[in-house]
Amino acid sequence: MPVPVPRPAEQPAALPTGGLTLLVIEDDPGGSLSRPDMAAMGGTADKPVRIRTARNLTEAERLLTDDVQCILLDLALPAADRPSGRPGDELDTLRQVLRLAPHHAVLALTAEADAERAAEAVRVGAQDYLFRDELDGRVLSRAIRYAVERKRADFAQRQLTETRLRAQENARLERGLLPNPLLAGSDLRFAARYRPGRSRALLGGDFYDTVRTPDGTVHAMIGDVCGHGPDEAALGVELRIAWRALTLAGLCGDELLATLQQVLEHERPHEEIFATLCTVDMAPDGRSAALCLAGHPAPLLVRPGQTPALLPQDDGGPALGLLASARWPHREVELGDAWSLMMYTDGLIEGKVGAGTRRLGQEGMIELMGRQWKEGLRGEELLEALVAEVRALNGGDLTDDLAVMLLDRG
Repeated sequence: MPVPVPRPAEQPAALPTGGLTLLVIEDDPGGSLSRPDMAAMGGTADKPVRIRTARNLTEAERLLTDDVQCILLDLALPAADRPSGRPGDELDTLRQVLRLAPHHAVLALTAEADAERAAEAVRVGAQDYLFRDELDGRVLSRAIRYAVERKRADFAQRQLTETRLRAQENARLERGLLPNPLLAGSDLRFAARYRPGRSRALLGGDFYDTVRTPDGTVHAMIGDVCGHGPDEAALGVELRIAWRALTLAGLCGDELLATLQQVLEHERPHEEIFATLCTVDMAPDGRSAALCLAGHPAPLLVRPGQTPALLPQDDGGPALGLLASARWPHREVELGDAWSLMMYTDGLIEGKVGAGTRRLGQEGMIELMGRQWKEGLRGEELLEALVAEVRALNGGDLTDDLAVMLLDRG
């Protein structure tokens, strides 16, 4: 599922290299800023200081173009120019300016006798305040530069805070959406790795789960919804939850997969969507299992002293959602006393090898797994090394979603 990312906010205006534009909002066009020495503000022929004056907020909105870096607001605007029209509501004008120009630095201009109101203006959102009687070009120039840089610093801090909060929220979402295996009472060890293919996504269309039922059977499943959008990711979560509920309710075999297919058909956004699935039901003694493939690649079995090998994959059924009257045969497989069983989605094997078009494939995966097994890697460490090497061979992040799950015994 996609990370909830807000629309990118407009950046605060930076101090320009080719000049500076100040928008002054005051009712007297020949007032406070008719006298400042422009040279004292740093204006030169190649870096001019441009001042625009608006008599009211309507004019200010028209003059507030992208090249404006700062706004100087006279808090003593006549009552008719204030939103409420009531005397003494100067800060309402400021609030409206802040709503009108949320990404611009704002300076409040007031009389020295109104120091308390000036401080309140900063608390409301202005970057600084200036006293009208002390205003000159040098003071104004310094205040503008300070205000613009402070606005940019505030914006950067806010972005950092939002990023941290979003990361915390994403972690909570991920913990809720990815499965927590139910293996209490089993001697099997579980490990998994998950990487969505889409940028800024929590989950892709891949899904997996493992549960142990009261009879001691361990049921493992991994699947892949075709496509890479948020609808497919949501459908993957729904299928995983439905599989767990049906398994704990005692369904198995064709009855379980047929019910999952009904869930998919009711929940998919359009009829072209299908899902591949692999289920492995391990006997309570852990020495054998029933394998079922619905258009999904077969798991990889590794035994001590033996070369890794794929479980049989030539008699599976179709992917869920393709045929209304489909059947999914189960095949009994021997596991042995000690083994590792790796279940995966095609994102693990469809990454490129080198700069060409050659894919890793199942043979390449078997070779990587065998080498890392011989090096003594197991469990989480093995999966971490495997996924890292697959990404390295691909030359970076994989474009497809990737899920891989490992169950170990002995």
